[in-house]
Amino acid sequence: MTPPDDKKIVEQRKELVKEVLKAYPEKAAKKREKHLNVYEEGKADCGVKSNIKSLPGVMTARGCAYAGSKGVVWGPIKDMIHISHGPVGCGYWSWSGRRNYYIGTTGVDTFGTMHFTSDFQERDIVFGGDKKLTKLIEELDVLFPLNRGVSIQSECPIGLIGDDIEAVAKKTAKTIGKPVIPVRCEGFRGVSQSLGHHIANDMIRDWVFPRADKAKKDGTLKFESTPYDVAIIGDYNIGGDAWASRILLEEIGLRVVAQWSGDGTINEMLMTPNVKMNLIHCYRSMNYISRHMEEAYGIPCTKHELMVL
Repeated sequence: MTPPDDKKIVEQRKELVKEVLKAYPEKAAKKREKHLNVYEEGKADCGVKSNIKSLPGVMTARGCAYAGSKGVVWGPIKDMIHISHGPVGCGYWSWSGRRNYYIGTTGVDTFGTMHFTSDFQERDIVFGGDKKLTKLIEELDVLFPLNRGVSIQSECPIGLIGDDIEAVAKKTAKTIGKPVIPVRCEGFRGVSQSLGHHIANDMIRDWVFPRADKAKKDGTLKFESTPYDVAIIGDYNIGGDAWASRILLEEIGLRVVAQWSGDGTINEMLMTPNVKMNLIHCYRSMNYISRHMEEAYGIPCTKHELMVL
């Protein structure tokens, strides 16, 4: 068999890169070409640039603020409907590609692997999407009456045109009688997922915990405290790992009141301010809300590491 001609292969791949770049506008292509190159034998690397700001709207493995909020923090909350508010193109992070396992009946009382989008078109960019979003939330509550709430995960165009998702959230929460959480996690706000985690945590602080405080004050939050109440924070049940941790914790005598957000529920979020300690699995994504609970409710937190043999 004739051995492959390495030089020919390199040239073919370089032509392929040029062909890919032709699909981009000139300005975007100029930026994108820094990330595409072909490795040649004898060189230290292929010369691509990395760890620089992502270009909103261009597919990247890094993700963005929207991906950090929708794909990590909010998306795995199983009994809520999470709306990707904007064009359908962000569906990569909208459709729960991660293995956030959960128990329930999809489309009935759990919605983690379902994709809900306001499917922005050009007319929505011009005239705004507030009315469309309101109608979407009301229709979804009719179609899926067992949902326990809604989160609005805003994509890049929403921040650019100024849709008032907070006003829509307040209005529709009264209409459907359930929590509606507006999350300003437009992708351009952060070059990676990290800022999306922070924004998502802040919305839990500002829109979920006040409901818990009010319910506790009114006596409508049914919670009987024990000295052994803990919450698992920052575990997304990738492949079922939160289940393994929960079993071990309960076998040593602790009561796991809540786990966020893998296989988690909005009710568990509401009960978390009553626990005695937060056990943090992913510090980077959930340290913000854990610090808030320590300051506001006096709940200590610790990094929780378990070795399952």
